[in-house]
Amino acid sequence: MEAFGDGSRQESPGPRRFVDIWVTSFGQAVAASTVGEMILDRVSIDAEAFRAGTGWEIKPEGACKGDVCVPLPGGFEVTRVAERLGMALVHDEENRLWALGPESIGGRALVDAKAPDLVLAAIDGGEFDLSSLRGQKVVLVAWAPY
Repeated sequence: MEAFGDGSRQESPGPRRFVDIWVTSFGQAVAASTVGEMILDRVSIDAEAFRAGTGWEIKPEGACKGDVCVPLPGGFEVTRVAERLGMALVHDEENRLWALGPESIGGRALVDAKAPDLVLAAIDGGEFDLSSLRGQKVVLVAWAPY
């Protein structure tokens, strides 16, 4: 696979599920589970297919998601938008597919401070669902003995 932008090449770590939306050559989203990464058969998709796959809406002021808007000088074009939003865009030449990863604005992996749904083993042997604390401020402390 070739990483878009710097031209470096990376080997695939093996089969992984990262397909959330598939866009056909007609620009139609044909399968989606959650908004996030996209698999494309070409990089020339329209703004609606981009919104359906990433959650970023293209507006006159730029690419917007929630309260965040990123200006898009030169208008909408997937490779340019991916660069502005810090989305990895990778081309698989052998299968003639493109993978578009989630945004990482400012080099950060998270756009907001919302924790993902997470279920942890509790000390009493049961399970603890982090979402039970939603709406409260939470500090997670992780430790490992190695």
